Amino acid sequence: MKTTLLIMAAGIGSRFGGGIKQLAPVGPNGEIIMDYSIHDAIKAGFNKIVFIIRKDIEEDFKEVIGERIEALCAKLGVEVDYAFQSLDKIPEGVEVPEGRTKPWGTGQAVLVAKDLINEPFAVINADDYYGKEAFVKIHNFLTTEIKPNGFCMAGFVLKNTLSDNGGVTRGVCKMDENSYLTDVVETHDIVKTADGAEAKGEKIDVESLVSMNMWGLAPEYMDMLRTGFVDFFRTVAANPLKAEYLLPIHIGQLLREDKVTVKVLSTQDKWFGVTYQEDKEFVIESFKKLIADGVYSVDLFSDL
Repeated sequence: MKTTLLIMAAGIGSRFGGGIKQLAPVGPNGEIIMDYSIHDAIKAGFNKIVFIIRKDIEEDFKEVIGERIEALCAKLGVEVDYAFQSLDKIPEGVEVPEGRTKPWGTGQAVLVAKDLINEPFAVINADDYYGKEAFVKIHNFLTTEIKPNGFCMAGFVLKNTLSDNGGVTRGVCKMDENSYLTDVVETHDIVKTADGAEAKGEKIDVESLVSMNMWGLAPEYMDMLRTGFVDFFRTVAANPLKAEYLLPIHIGQLLREDKVTVKVLSTQDKWFGVTYQEDKEFVIESFKKLIADGVYSVDLFSDL
């Protein structure tokens, strides 16, 4: 059965401290975070990878990771393709607002891959490390439980996703007794405290599950996403330069309308990413420890 890993890397031009954060080497042989996600996905059984990028970074992207991954995947029988997010990929009859320079967010990013995906797929961010367990659980769901309107997401324990270097935004999950998502509460500026975490002075349960934008979706979702994108443009006039069509917000809307279900698959793995320049050293040390503990080999792809 074909399953696709869709990697959202179109935001790769955002810079921190003079470097492109998604392409910062963090492994012993110059591996970037995306390498580890691709390794874990292939190991879990995914057999197609689609990168969502922008045309203006295509050359750099292929030089740093694309061509290397294409060569590896060719040996493993894993398909690789590219989709391109751009400001002007919008519904017919709609115009780009004057002065708008940035694309339309994660919902549009996934939608640009519509013509490349006819199978169950997982969506991840390029610059987040999710751990092995989440890929295994999502792949199992995609091959055994997925329905045209029955999806899943990886739920990470909040305490495993916080940064030592500043506040983070997390989607805190609300679920029913069967672990089905009822709502995602976008919570800004969550910071570590001596006895847990808080956001704007309010305590937050560090054992809460949060969304890190790792979803398991059916190909039928693409049609829902396209319909939602048309609806989204009815609201753009209120904030033409900054309005974003975001995946979690769209899925949350479908949940409230009882059009889909989302099973939350909890994972104990520690998430990490490079939100702040200071996070990079922590990420490098984290991968060193994972290698020392035998989670990965120094030659990352040697076990595939």
